[in-house]
This record gives sequence, C-alpha cells and structure tokens, in this order.
Amino acid sequence: MIIFARKLREMGGRVIKTEEEVESFLRQFKPKFKLWGIIFLNRDKNLEALKALGITPKAREEIIADIGADDYVETIMDAIPFGKMWVFEKDYDNTELYIKISMGKPDSNTICILFHVAGHRLGYAFK
Repeated sequence: MIIFARKLREMGGRVIKTEEEVESFLRQFKPKFKLWGIIFLNRDKNLEALKALGITPKAREEIIADIGADDYVETIMDAIPFGKMWVFEKDYDNTELYIKISMGKPDSNTICILFHVAGHRLGYAFK
C-alpha cells in the first residue's frame, strides 16, 4: 500500500523523498559538483537575486555546497530535460533562498536551474 501511494504522488510530478534519500542524493551531488562544477541558468530572476543580496558567484557556490538534508523541500520528478530537480530552501542573511538543483548528465556538470529569493515560505520537509 505504501509503494502504491508513493507511485501515485510521483505521477503528479512532485514527491517528498525520505531524509535518507535526500542524504543519498547529496552524497552523490556534492562530489560531482566539486569535480565537474555547476552550470547556473542565468535567468533574470536569478541574476536579480544575486545583485540584490550582494551574492558573488563564489558565494553562490558556497551556499550550494552548504546545502543539507534539513534544507530540503521536495523533488520534481518530471523536469525534462534536467531530470529530477531537487528543491531546497536555504537561509542567507535572514532571507530564504529558493534553490533547484539537478545531477545533470553523467560525466558532466551539475545544474542549478533556480537560485533566487523565495516568493513565499515553501516549507521544509524535515524541519
């Protein structure tokens, strides 16, 4: 019954992974991020957030490197062409940042599709 319920949620495109699954993702993501780097999609909203908060490109990478399972919000399962997108909310100088990252393709950069001020409180899965 639990497996069926989980599959039903995944069909909707968004799922809340277990804390162990998030930790497993981060154990895979962080070494790949360190080795291959990360591609940031430079959408206007992302660039405006960096400028408004005074976040340098290096600081942005440090914020992502510091993401933990307790910052996790949800996973978007059908984020073609990026694969699964993992959504995190991270506090930076009392401002909640909305961060959406992906493993990217094998033997290639990780991807950050969104990095901006959260428009509203998303709700952490494990806090």
